[in-house]
Amino acid sequence: MRGSRVSALALSAVVAGALGVSCSSSSAADNGVVTKGTLTAFAAGAGQPIGGKAEMVRRKNNTTFVSLKATGLKPGARYVSHVHKQRCEAGDADGHFQQNGPTAGTTPPNEIWLNGGPFAADGNGKVNVSATADYKANPDAVSVVLHDAGLPATANKVACANLS
Repeated sequence: MRGSRVSALALSAVVAGALGVSCSSSSAADNGVVTKGTLTAFAAGAGQPIGGKAEMVRRKNNTTFVSLKATGLKPGARYVSHVHKQRCEAGDADGHFQQNGPTAGTTPPNEIWLNGGPFAADGNGKVNVSATADYKANPDAVSVVLHDAGLPATANKVACANLS
C-alpha cells in the first residue's frame, strides 16, 4: 500500500509539472504574432559598427509592441526610430508606416515611434527603446528604421531591420 501511495504522489508531481510546462508554453504563444530582424547599416551609418535587433509583436489584445536594441552608435548622439512601410532594401525603407493613412498625421498614434520620439545613445553607443501602439499594426508595418537626428533629414537613416 505504501509503495502505491508513493507512486501516486510521484505520478501527480509529473502530471503537475507537465501541466505547468504546457501552460507556460501556451501563454507565450497567446501573446500574438512576433516578427523580428537584424539591424544593418545604411549608407549614412557606414563606418559605424552598428548592430542590434528589432522586434514587433502584434498582440491578440489588439495592441502592437515594438522594440529596438542597437549597438555601435555614437555615444551621446540623438536618434529617432520608427516603423516604416517598406523593407530596408526598397529605397532605404522609404515611407513611414501609418496605421490610418497619411491624412491621420505623421506622429503617434498614427505612426509608431520608439520611445515616443528622440532619444540618446548611452556612453557605450547603445540604445534599448520600445513603444506600444493601441492597435494591431496593419500588415504594411514591415521594418524599423533608425535615424541619426544630428544629420540632415534627407540623409539621416543610419540603419534598418526588416521584420519577418
